[in-house]
Amino acid sequence: MNTVVKDWVIVTIIENKKPIGKVLYGIVIDDMSCRFLKGDYVCSSMIIDINFDTQLIKTESGSLYQIIGNGKRTKIMMEEFELLRQGFNPEQIIAIRPSTKLKVH
Repeated sequence: MNTVVKDWVIVTIIENKKPIGKVLYGIVIDDMSCRFLKGDYVCSSMIIDINFDTQLIKTESGSLYQIIGNGKRTKIMMEEFELLRQGFNPEQIIAIRPSTKLKVH
């Protein structure tokens, strides 16, 4: 096992209205690879396999994540992806999106 995470989210990345891949965002509980400290956030490379029975996620880079507890799913736009990589969680990214209901006078 490489990294154990909680409060996890499977994030689908959207570009030109089409999904181009999924990444895992979560809070580190334990990391046997010594890349992360407990409490750090992690944003994985693209997911290649999700097994909810074993609670394991494998990524393109070869990392293996164990997901603990209930998680969520969400979507973000490709242009928002860098915010995710910088540590903004998906809920924060969605909250700061410009509202399409706003009108400039």
